[in-house]
Amino acid sequence: MSDQQWHPPTPPASAGYGPPPLPPGAAAPPPPPAYGATAPGYGASPGGWTPPPKPGLLPLRPMGFGTLLWAPFRTLRRNPAPVFGTGLVVQLASVVATAAVFVPFLVLAIGRIESASAEDLDAVTTGTIGWLILLSLVPVAVAVVAGAFLQGVMVVEVASGTLGERLGFGALWKRAASRIGPLIGWTLLVSVVVLGVFVLVAAIVVTTALIAPDPVTVVGVVLVLLLLLLGLAVLGAWLGTKLALVPSVIVLERAGIAQSVRRSWQLTAGYFWRTFGLILLVGLIVSTVAQTVVQVPTLGGTILAVILDPTAGATYEAVTIGSTIIGTVLSILVGAIVAVVQAALVAVIYIDLRMRSEGLDLELQRHVEEREAGRPVSDPFAPAPAADAAPTWS
Repeated sequence: MSDQQWHPPTPPASAGYGPPPLPPGAAAPPPPPAYGATAPGYGASPGGWTPPPKPGLLPLRPMGFGTLLWAPFRTLRRNPAPVFGTGLVVQLASVVATAAVFVPFLVLAIGRIESASAEDLDAVTTGTIGWLILLSLVPVAVAVVAGAFLQGVMVVEVASGTLGERLGFGALWKRAASRIGPLIGWTLLVSVVVLGVFVLVAAIVVTTALIAPDPVTVVGVVLVLLLLLLGLAVLGAWLGTKLALVPSVIVLERAGIAQSVRRSWQLTAGYFWRTFGLILLVGLIVSTVAQTVVQVPTLGGTILAVILDPTAGATYEAVTIGSTIIGTVLSILVGAIVAVVQAALVAVIYIDLRMRSEGLDLELQRHVEEREAGRPVSDPFAPAPAADAAPTWS
């Protein structure tokens, strides 16, 4: 045996041990990633897919519940001056118009009652009450017009914000004013129906009290009336949800009242509970916050007045008047925010339902791409023909 040390033979490259030999002049490959590290490009979607763009307020895709829930609040935050300014102007206009009617009437009525003789006092008081009841329709009419206009403004703001546009105060009002006629007509129609229902219920109560004084009969009628009111509440919630999109259709699709009713009914088909839940939840949120904010200065002022002046003297009156003024101002400011958020929510739901049922998201994406390329574009919110509608999103 030779005295040289034995060495195992070196296996050829084709045996599978290690990387194959590099050809002459070739660069060495990069080292593999360390154990546990993520390789470059890992997790990327095949084909380089990217999510739909979000040029403005809303993502150009069907939205989830959370996105829909907070979108109306983002509407106020994204363009606060024109949006909040519109809500505030509408609230102030309602207050001023109502005060302009009631304050002179109350001054005149109090003067007539104080100067009336004993034999004429009953007749003057009855006439004053009758006029007061009649004038109570004035704030209702003012609220109808103001609410219709605010809905139109918020629909325009949400639609333009979705496309990345930021309109000023004047532009918002100009676009909404072009559809104020049908909006007022629709709101008046709803008001007349609601008023008719209340008149019917009141007539039932009064008639029962006049022709059926028996306590047992009255109790039975009251129970039936409560069931009727419950049924009317359920019916009102159902119809209110199914027809919630009518103002949005009137403004964005420039449709008439009858066509808008059909469109709202069609768009909410299959999405009733989703729409109802969003409107109810946002309404509860803003109402709770509004009541809390408005009641704090009133209650705080009352407690402070009692502490500073328990005898209800001049200090008590001054603090009470001050807290009342602060509460009134806060009520107007918070009322403007509440009205803006609730009106914007309906517009957001309208756009989402059109994305789901008609493929509006694809049309909006095409609109944004064409606009960015400098090519002429048309109104993307115009209703598409039925034959071109996209499949319904599940």
